[in-house]
Amino acid sequence: MTAAIVTGAAKGIGRACAELLAERGARVCLVDIDPAVDEIAATLDAAIAARADVSRSSEAEAAARAAAATFGRIDVLVNAAGIQRYGSVVDTPEETWDEVLGVNLKAAFLMGKHVIPHVTIGAIVNVASVQALAAQRGVAAYAASKGGLVALTRAMAIDHAPDIRVNAVAPGSVDTPMLRWAAEKFGGDDPDATLAEWGAMHPMGRVATAREVAEAVTWLASPAASFVTGSLLRVDGGLLSRIAGT
Repeated sequence: MTAAIVTGAAKGIGRACAELLAERGARVCLVDIDPAVDEIAATLDAAIAARADVSRSSEAEAAARAAAATFGRIDVLVNAAGIQRYGSVVDTPEETWDEVLGVNLKAAFLMGKHVIPHVTIGAIVNVASVQALAAQRGVAAYAASKGGLVALTRAMAIDHAPDIRVNAVAPGSVDTPMLRWAAEKFGGDDPDATLAEWGAMHPMGRVATAREVAEAVTWLASPAASFVTGSLLRVDGGLLSRIAGT
């Protein structure tokens, strides 16, 4: 039976990935700093929770060890932990830059460092963003972290082939608590209208569900993607294929 670790598993894309992997028969270690991860894991078959701040080496290592000790092996790692903060390089505080790069990029490095010794043949999937490829205004730290994550994905794929496949997904706008937080921040009294407006930017005419991104992640993690490594799969509803104004 497949054994998987999913970071950022208490909400959004991470939670959807953990739930879908469990639904398809995997044993899953749900990792998150949010205490809610305990309750979520309790609803899944053969799942455990590990409370951890994965931007800290000791806590990432403890999560990896807990999963390996419980399952006896680790086949899949999904790095879905992520945060969004807004600002240009001028108005982003240094501590905010460090926070975003820590959670969105360093955590994937740390989880790889501590999980790979327990993996023989398996897959790692990093959750990046379309903003690794094209940025909006005021997301300097976020865009840099996701661009770095895509570069890290390629480097890991080369370093650990042929035993471990390493890929990434680049979602567009996804209906998650993080996107709804942004909609409330910028959408005033009608965040739902803001979500609809952002969805209309995608040729598909809507934002994605977290489950749709999880489907792409679990495919990359599965034997069906056995000859795919070092790749970035856009799950963006055609967003980056559209010429502005069309």
